Amino acid sequence: MKTRILTAVWLLAATQTYAQFSGQINYEVIRRIDPSQLRMVINGEPVKPGDPNFPTDIPNSRTFGQKAFFSGNYVKEVTDDQNTVVQRISRDGGPPKATNLGRPFDEYKFVDMAAQKSTTFLTIGKGEEAKTYKSESPIARIAGWQLTGQTKKIAGYPCKKAIVNFKNEPYAVWFTEELPATYSPVPELTPEKGVALLIEGSREQFRATKVQPGAVNAGEVAPQPDGEMVSREELTGIREKVMADFRQQRMMPGDGGE
Repeated sequence: MKTRILTAVWLLAATQTYAQFSGQINYEVIRRIDPSQLRMVINGEPVKPGDPNFPTDIPNSRTFGQKAFFSGNYVKEVTDDQNTVVQRISRDGGPPKATNLGRPFDEYKFVDMAAQKSTTFLTIGKGEEAKTYKSESPIARIAGWQLTGQTKKIAGYPCKKAIVNFKNEPYAVWFTEELPATYSPVPELTPEKGVALLIEGSREQFRATKVQPGAVNAGEVAPQPDGEMVSREELTGIREKVMADFRQQRMMPGDGGE
């Protein structure tokens, strides 16, 4: 009887240790803006940094949200519309006002935590005319993590701090091992075990604002079979071309200025 009890306790502990997380994590993402990379159009005319008409009220950073939905081995990432087109229109001789024109596609990503790969889906158009492309990439973890011994709570979970060299600079990665998953909103900065809840670099930051365990529809989180497979470079080219065409169509002189 004693052996059976010990066996039952061990099985329960193993189940708890290797259970899969189901739920949602909300991240706030902050990225510094490089004005030299901005494409501005005012009243249909392109304006570059250094031009007298180039706006002076551009913030030095951009903040947007990113949600991660967990179910089984999969994570679905949905990001706010960060690839948007902003049009500035001057009315009645006053200062130009910004209008968000959105973006001409839907984009989201699936992460396979077991296989350590991600698949990005890009859908252009609506209804029967919609065209979906997808691209797979392995998650190549950055090596050389250095634990600092520092700890703190983030979104209610105890986290450890590690320093990792990434993008030619040291990044601080705070991760928790209290969630039964292996995930990071920055794939290269995925810990060997645990979930990254705060990532800090000089030009970007990902901070978990809410961790919400609960049931998630597995069918919505698992990758879909449709979509034309393309390389990562091809997907980037398709996205950039669609954005350029959209800009040209919506930024014609007088467009939206009435």
